[in-house]
Amino acid sequence: MWGENAGICPIIPITNSQNGTYWRDQELHEALAANDDVALKARKRELKKQLFDIVADQTGTLLDPDALTVVWARRFAGYKRADLILRHFERFKKLVSNPDRPVQVIWAGKPYPKDYGAINLFNDIIRQTRPFKNCAVLTGYELALSAAMKKGSDIWLNTPRFPREASGTSGMTAAMNASASLSIADGWIPEFVRHGENGFIIPHAELNRPEHDKDDFEADSLLTVLENEIVPLYYDQPKKFLEVVKTGMREVEPTFESHRMATEYYELMYKA
Repeated sequence: MWGENAGICPIIPITNSQNGTYWRDQELHEALAANDDVALKARKRELKKQLFDIVADQTGTLLDPDALTVVWARRFAGYKRADLILRHFERFKKLVSNPDRPVQVIWAGKPYPKDYGAINLFNDIIRQTRPFKNCAVLTGYELALSAAMKKGSDIWLNTPRFPREASGTSGMTAAMNASASLSIADGWIPEFVRHGENGFIIPHAELNRPEHDKDDFEADSLLTVLENEIVPLYYDQPKKFLEVVKTGMREVEPTFESHRMATEYYELMYKA
């Protein structure tokens, strides 16, 4: 961008990060360090119940701490596509209506006050999911609610329109708290997620396709990964699902913890 100008500092990439000391649940990490799966699963179930108390308080919806729980929570903006999972609605309906392998979905976020498109999207998600007893939409996304959702989710869903995600740091703090990312390969995700090992990738469409075609393709990809990989893994191979979660917990730090980022800014940018 600036290469033709003399005396210009090189432009280098430094990936964003999150403060593990602030975000991580101490009991979860003590269980991980001790390789105590029983304690880790018990603490995760407790954290899910704490989130579900908030859900019940806000919406009256009662959720099951033993059921697979998918969370989409972040700033509401159109390109983040909070409703992508709803795009093929009959498949979504079948997914969340299966009593044998229940899937719970929670949304939360805050549109800007005059972003009427995002406000309408928020309200439309409420309208579409109101009939389902295992779906909920929460208002707000302050720090306390954000932390509760990361700690109480099994799957952290991220559905930006590629390649518009700058970083997507919420998935980092979710991974610190035994929640596996299910994401478009954008932002920080290509640097971290190895599909089926420490998280899950939603295949994205070719960049030059029309946006409605890309949305259709990526909604299909999202539901296919959930239906064919994540749901069977969670219910049929819980030890393997737990291993994916634990691998994500181990690998997200120190690479995506704020000490690394601050060190890189100092040593690679400011000091240089």
